[in-house]
Amino acid sequence: RILLIGCGTMTVALILHTLVFDYATFLAVRVFAGMAGGMLSGAAVSYIGDYFPYERRGWATGWVMSGSAFGQIVGIPIGIVLAGRWGFRVPFYVFAVTMAATILLLFFKVPQPPGKQSLEQLTVGKAAADYVAMLRRPEVAWAAAAYFVMFLGVSIFIVYLPTWLERDLGISGNQIALMFLVGGIANVLTGPQAGKWSDRVGRKGIILLACIGLSALMLLTVPLVTNVVTACVFFFLTMMLVAMRISPFSALLTSLVKDDRRGSLMSLAIALGQMGFALGGAIAGPLFSGLGYSSNTILGAVFVLAMGLIVWFFIPEPVTQTSLAIVD
Repeated sequence: RILLIGCGTMTVALILHTLVFDYATFLAVRVFAGMAGGMLSGAAVSYIGDYFPYERRGWATGWVMSGSAFGQIVGIPIGIVLAGRWGFRVPFYVFAVTMAATILLLFFKVPQPPGKQSLEQLTVGKAAADYVAMLRRPEVAWAAAAYFVMFLGVSIFIVYLPTWLERDLGISGNQIALMFLVGGIANVLTGPQAGKWSDRVGRKGIILLACIGLSALMLLTVPLVTNVVTACVFFFLTMMLVAMRISPFSALLTSLVKDDRRGSLMSLAIALGQMGFALGGAIAGPLFSGLGYSSNTILGAVFVLAMGLIVWFFIPEPVTQTSLAIVD
């Protein structure tokens, strides 16, 4: 039901984009669209936790995350082409139609998963009390911290990466766009496989290895990235390691609470992740302007490694026969 409401809200938000006439109205519509996106993000991962057994959640989460990345790879160029040829309103009309089609797909093809649902009345006070109660559990508090730190580190590293590439290395905007396309492809290819591996061998080890590798890549960015080719290679590897973290970690989070609290936990984690990304962007600017991009890579690497250590030492993984899990 929340997925249907979220898709419906996003459809309305996309249509409202065609009515903006100044910055204030555009900002208001973007806030409304962000609310719709928040509903969809938490509910999508929560649905996986409700529908799939734990031994298959990594595989399922990987496909969902890769679908999101693929949508960005395809959607952004399509939007640019449509806006350039027919005006900025046309992409929003087109994407509103595709979102409306998603509503039909959800209604007719996506079943309501089994599992216990909360029958308590939903209020702001009750939701806040639920979040406080969840955060009193150490493993949930550490998981929330890890999600926050995960996005914080990536944001500090990536927000000023294009500026550094363009200003210091002379890489053009089109070449940077190509780099992000390459990174998106890496995300799409890696997500399902990382989730599949985590179903077989466990999630925490994959997350820790990905964090170690990603922090090392960050530290090596400034000395080794010298042109567009090395930038594309590094960004491909970076996004591959990002995907290796997010799919297993999202699947791991779904096991920390009961069915009727899973949606609340995922929504809380995603909200904290967005706060971490925003804070990272605020930190990245003064670092870049005051100390240079090397400082962004160092601090980003520290937080990325911290996320891996939090997961390894403080977040429990259910004892299952992951090595015997059958993955399609």
